[in-house]
Amino acid sequence: MIRAAVFDFGETLLSEERSWRSWAEWLGVAPQELFAALGAVIERRVEHMLAFELLVPGFDLERALAERAAAGLPRHQELYDIYPDAPGALSGLRSAGVVVGAAGNQPAGAESALASLLLSDELVATSADWGVSKPDPAFFARICASLALPPAEIAYVGDRLDNDILPAAASGMFTVHVRRGPWGVIHSSWPEATRADASARDLEAAADAILSHT
Repeated sequence: MIRAAVFDFGETLLSEERSWRSWAEWLGVAPQELFAALGAVIERRVEHMLAFELLVPGFDLERALAERAAAGLPRHQELYDIYPDAPGALSGLRSAGVVVGAAGNQPAGAESALASLLLSDELVATSADWGVSKPDPAFFARICASLALPPAEIAYVGDRLDNDILPAAASGMFTVHVRRGPWGVIHSSWPEATRADASARDLEAAADAILSHT
């Protein structure tokens, strides 16, 4: 029986569209070009930051980050927007007695993007704070320890197969793959997508899948 549902951050609870558009403007390319490059590297199963290399040969991420900071531009995670379906989905789960939370690969401070969505006593954790990142099994063990629940009683919801669904399933959690955002759409066509216990187009459907197992 599922007693808790933990959500990934980007492209699950939060849209990163404004963040990527900001990068496109910084690089001097059209947003659709950056999104196309991002899709290409995701399909190749390589590090997504290599999308910048496709557009700007010799791209130096550290230098770019320093230059953006010096120019007073917001950091990537400061341009996240809560998906419109997130509040209702979490509210529905809470009403059914399911504990909700969020844990994802994010830098320190990214949790502030969820301040209006999650309650003060609910789990909100980043890889920076924990010192361990997905897909490391220790990340999912940390979720279990934080909630004081066995993995079989926890649902993990995310858009990525490699970082979210597969390692969460390997840990024994119930998994829901959200098919939105660059990773969610592209990963949905991968053979490994069948490893997810449920597949959902949005968070309302994800919540329904979880509630059917409570």
